[in-house]
Amino acid sequence: MPLADGHYRGPLYRALNPVYARTPLSGAGAARYGGRFNPKGIETLYTALDPATALREANQVGDLQPTVLVSYRADLGPLFDSRDFRALAARGLTPATLADPGWRSAMLDGRPVPTQGLATALIAEGYAGLLVRSFAHGTTGRNLNLVLWRWDGALSVIDDENRLGRI
Repeated sequence: MPLADGHYRGPLYRALNPVYARTPLSGAGAARYGGRFNPKGIETLYTALDPATALREANQVGDLQPTVLVSYRADLGPLFDSRDFRALAARGLTPATLADPGWRSAMLDGRPVPTQGLATALIAEGYAGLLVRSFAHGTTGRNLNLVLWRWDGALSVIDDENRLGRI
C-alpha cells in the first residue's frame, strides 16, 4: 500500500523532455497548458511510483523520444487516494470519469473537465496531491501516479553527482 494515513514516503519518478531537465522541480509546463488533473495556471508535477510508468506517461504519442528519467525522495501529504471508490463517489466521480480520454478535447473547447474540478476542490481542501492509476497505453491498475500540487520541501531530486547540472 503506497499510502499510509494519507502520506507517501519513498521514491518517485518523472520522465522529462531534456529541454526541462535542469528544472526537475518545476510544474510550470503543466500550469501553462493544463492537464488531466490541473487546470491552466496551477503548477503541477506528474510523477509515478515506478520508472516504467513514468516513461509511459511521458511518451504517450508516437515513438519514444529522448527522455531524461529523474528520481526523487518524497515525504508528502496529505494525499487523496482515488482508488478509494467510496471517497470518489462522495465527490460525484467514478473511475470511468478519471479515465475519460475526452478530457483534453473538453479543456480545449472550454468545457468543464471533471478531473480538473476534482483537483481544484482537493487543492482548496489542502491536499498536496492525488494518487491515481496511470491511464497511459499499456498500463494497468498497478501502475500508479502521484499528481502533486504542493511539494516545496517535501520532494528532493536524487542527483548526487550533479548530472542534471551538466546538461
